[in-house]
Amino acid sequence: MADLAAALRARLALAPPPAAPVAVRRGESVDAPGYRRERLEYLGGDGDIIPAFLFTPRDGPPRGGVVVLHQHNGEFHFGKSEVAGLVGHPHQAFGPALAQRGVAVLAPDALSFEDRRGDVRGTAPDPFDWVRHYKALAYRVLDGDTLLRTALDDAQRALSVLREVTGVDARRLGIAGHSYGGYTALYLAAIDARAQFTCISGAVCSFATRRREDTNITLLETVPGLARDLETHDLLAAVATRPTLVVSARGDKYSRDADEVVARVPGGHITSLRVDGGHALDAERFDAIVTWLEAQAGRD
Repeated sequence: MADLAAALRARLALAPPPAAPVAVRRGESVDAPGYRRERLEYLGGDGDIIPAFLFTPRDGPPRGGVVVLHQHNGEFHFGKSEVAGLVGHPHQAFGPALAQRGVAVLAPDALSFEDRRGDVRGTAPDPFDWVRHYKALAYRVLDGDTLLRTALDDAQRALSVLREVTGVDARRLGIAGHSYGGYTALYLAAIDARAQFTCISGAVCSFATRRREDTNITLLETVPGLARDLETHDLLAAVATRPTLVVSARGDKYSRDADEVVARVPGGHITSLRVDGGHALDAERFDAIVTWLEAQAGRD
């Protein structure tokens, strides 16, 4: 696609990033070793409230900032709190790890996760969690809309909020995610050049390979006709005009051909980490992601 960002925004009817500052309500703040965690709430483009955690270093202003988008893992009761290290997998706790290294992190709840499950809040599972996630797509499709548009509007707002509340240099603002969060980061960075650097973990795999291997397609990417117009390497090519880290594992069906996809992107700024292992992050990948994000957020 000649201008992927413009074409994809038009296809999804996705509005530009908000021109005016996003109204933010600041809530409880908790001090922890080397960082501070603060609850924020701000208005989403669809009129709902987006809860998030903001992580900032305690020993001075942040050198840069990263929006970290949480994973899916079939655990709709986990969102921002997993990035906080309060619940879930310890190798998803990017908020504390980065803030302790001088990097601000904003971790919002995705729609239908944690505190965005309608009348259900908190980190306890609910029998209807999957149904809520399904409805988040189905009701939008009825109106000619998509879940991807909402997710991308939420993510671009998160970039705006992180910059506004921390004052970080726009040149040191990035986005990162694993799995579901990785897909969102991939699409968002392809259309929003404010993401000066991007980490995509466990989410680079061609549509062709996923079809051939009978791999699930996230509801996020369920956009009629999307695969007719682009492939994963097209998105990655748009992202990789800026520093990009692609993290994949050989035993992960969601990044089965990530090395081949990366190889199709000419002359980009891609750092590729491909390791043995499965979909879930391990210490090797977690540490590598944190180190890379810290370096990008602090670069001149």
